[in-house]
Amino acid sequence: MSNTSLAEILSKYMPAPAVPICTSWIVRLNIHLRITKSRASKYGDYRPARGTDAHIITVNHNLNQYSFLITFIHEVAHLVCEKKYSRFAAPHGREWKHEYSALLNFFLLKNIFPADVEMALRQYVKDPAASSCTDENLLRVLKSYDRSEKEKVTFLEELPHGSLFRLNSSKLTFVKGHLMRKRFQCFEYSSRAEYRVSALAEVTPLEAEQPIASRQ
Repeated sequence: MSNTSLAEILSKYMPAPAVPICTSWIVRLNIHLRITKSRASKYGDYRPARGTDAHIITVNHNLNQYSFLITFIHEVAHLVCEKKYSRFAAPHGREWKHEYSALLNFFLLKNIFPADVEMALRQYVKDPAASSCTDENLLRVLKSYDRSEKEKVTFLEELPHGSLFRLNSSKLTFVKGHLMRKRFQCFEYSSRAEYRVSALAEVTPLEAEQPIASRQ
């Protein structure tokens, strides 16, 4: 694939100023980028090159442009660690955090991200986690851009206490309970089984079929 064709594909998924840089990385580092269907368990992953094969990076197709770019950088940091440290570095250990922070800081100097994402990233790079999903401030800011690029998204934290809802990743129906540290105590509507659900879980509000208070 030519650099022009590759750049045209990347421009559909990430901010335009990042496209030339990422195109260069893909060519120079021998990356085979696979844009995959949505996966609930992860946004992307990395598999090292074997012999003459390319390094494989996958990224979910349905991420907004800033989440896509951050995920791609996350996986490139794994590739850099593989080349520098081989098997001697933990998957999300000190070496990976150093490389990931350096790559993110490189992009922060390019003024690619909007102000709110940039501010959240500057806090995040001080000690990046294995997933951006574990940093609630960064995740909240990134998810706000899902609203402008997809249909209306509702987060669990926006629903009133006692609301009936369905997780967008599940067919089960739940009742929203109290906030327990960083997650809400929720109850499956039929079985009353208790779950702890992220405040930023994407949900579909439902109309109550009977008074919710009687079920708690």
